[in-house]
Amino acid sequence: MTATDTSRQRIAELNRLIAEKILPRMPEPGNWPTAIKGLMLYRRDWDYLSENCFYPPAITAVIQGQRNSFLGDREYHYEEGDCLVHSVEVPSVNYFTKASPEKPFLSVSLEVDRYLAARFAREIAPDGTITPETSENISVADIDIDVLDAFARLVALLDKPEYIPHLAPLIIEEIHCRMLMGHQGKLLRQVNTAGTRGNQIARAVSWLREHYRDPLRIDDLARQVNMAPSTFYRHFREITLLSPLQYQKQLRLHEAQRLMLVEKQYVSSAALAVGYENVKQFSREYKRFFGESPSRDAQKARKTFFTPGGTTGISG
Repeated sequence: MTATDTSRQRIAELNRLIAEKILPRMPEPGNWPTAIKGLMLYRRDWDYLSENCFYPPAITAVIQGQRNSFLGDREYHYEEGDCLVHSVEVPSVNYFTKASPEKPFLSVSLEVDRYLAARFAREIAPDGTITPETSENISVADIDIDVLDAFARLVALLDKPEYIPHLAPLIIEEIHCRMLMGHQGKLLRQVNTAGTRGNQIARAVSWLREHYRDPLRIDDLARQVNMAPSTFYRHFREITLLSPLQYQKQLRLHEAQRLMLVEKQYVSSAALAVGYENVKQFSREYKRFFGESPSRDAQKARKTFFTPGGTTGISG
């Protein structure tokens, strides 16, 4: 047996062990928070289920099944044995192309700890290869066995909650360290290193995430991240594939969807809560984006997609 065959066998074994641990914790499709901060479990049961959502910066191990994600005109395919890295929170449209109730799509995701990522970016020297910054905000590659092993140990702690406060932070730190030292480290490094273009746009995205209800002034936001307005606008669009205004609008629409779906708010109250002053305008933009009126979309989503713990695409 070659080294490659041994690696594949070990990855398959780890994925099987993780699946056995997480499936009992996900009796229905959805995004399932855990007792470990930043660790999320995902399950989907249907082929070609389409979702519009925001995912936070995260390191995701695909345990079972396949999925395609579209960010603007970019398409990403990932499946069992892959590691997906989101460096900046961006909206995506996702299709699950290999999932069934008997063998659902499963993944385990750890939200990127920006403090840890920035610390390791400072402490761990780059590999010496000088390459320009990229506008890509997603990386898909074969998962490193040691990273997957760390995910398996982290998931195993869910069965021993008394150990979580003491051991989970150590394993989370290990995952960040291994990722920064590995072949997908460049993406995390450039976003979490002060002064880089990626870091400046990531800071702007974080501000928008927290202030999406407020009126948006591009010049003020550009000044906050120390960029000229025209430069900021160009780089923001390169990385997120949206203008700042489009990005804010999608944040508002996704949060309104969460309020209606999870918190059972009325259309009017959800619209006002996310910053819309005109409910008719909100309904028009919602239907244009999601393809259904707000009330009809919420009804369909409750039937097809269960999201426990109050988590939806904007945060999970």
